[in-house]
Amino acid sequence: MTEPIPGPGRKILVTGAAGFIGFHLCQRLLDQGFEVEGLDNLNAYYEPALKQARLQQLLDRPGFVFHRLDLADRDAMARLFAENRYDAVLHLAAQAGVRYSVDHPMAYLDSNLAGMLTVLEGCRHSGVRHLVYASSSSIYGAARQMPLREDMVTDQPISLYAASKKANELMAYSYSHLYGIPATGLRLFTVYGPWGRPDMAIFKFVRAVLAGQPIDVYNNGQMRRDFTYVDDVVDAVLKVMAVPPVATADAPAHRVLNVGNNGPVSLLDFIGCIEKATGIEAIKHFMPMQQGDVPETWADTTALEKGFGIRPNTDLQLGVQRFVDWYRSYYGDTGTV
Repeated sequence: MTEPIPGPGRKILVTGAAGFIGFHLCQRLLDQGFEVEGLDNLNAYYEPALKQARLQQLLDRPGFVFHRLDLADRDAMARLFAENRYDAVLHLAAQAGVRYSVDHPMAYLDSNLAGMLTVLEGCRHSGVRHLVYASSSSIYGAARQMPLREDMVTDQPISLYAASKKANELMAYSYSHLYGIPATGLRLFTVYGPWGRPDMAIFKFVRAVLAGQPIDVYNNGQMRRDFTYVDDVVDAVLKVMAVPPVATADAPAHRVLNVGNNGPVSLLDFIGCIEKATGIEAIKHFMPMQQGDVPETWADTTALEKGFGIRPNTDLQLGVQRFVDWYRSYYGDTGTV
């Protein structure tokens, strides 16, 4: 039986440490007494200054070590794992963005496929006790049956980003089967919160609203999303990390879990939360659906609740208010960079 991973003093590798979720996760791990090594290539997919600002907060803390590495660099990744022994690897680094994948497909080959393979190889050769990696709700494609459950068929992705995340799950499953690597994929549903990514809806909307500019509302507002606050995601990662999956006679030590709020919200209601938090009415520019997007997401979180006793449930208005407060403190009231 796989032993639970104890807390303080254990060494954890977090990929994508200067990213949105990775930054919050590193902060929490350090708070709990873990030794944390962060990895990031600090690419320019979005404003590097925001990544640097997150990273600087981590560098200022004892117990944190940073490696500026590209996941696709096979030799450098092999050296990293050869020179260190990690109790767990939390693999969050990836080329993000459904819409970006339409015009920049090669970026996903390097970061999401080659990068996942170097991580799996590192875990294979260094005896990592648990690999937790970020999957995505995007792998459910245009599924009409709601809520979305982990046992649903997910072989019809409608974007390259989604296809790359499905491939990650298959790769992790095969390595778990072949080499006994305990691995957990977390299908994350529209994560938001302070220090979020500029390519995400809440960031774009708040920036535009504060600057008095119109916001693009896709599918004429007829969309629903299961919004998940970043602290709830971090809670889930830490709970799941501590208890690696166990192989059975019928399956390897691999599992996938939804991490969502288990309650979809309409896009217009979401915009309403932003209007309330900013005190400004949004100028809405209604547009058709974009390529690769889906009209609705809704996470069935039964497995997460039953297996780990947690259910993400931060109130959307509270979460949006926290994001707006952070945004104003970081960028100012005008919303300009």
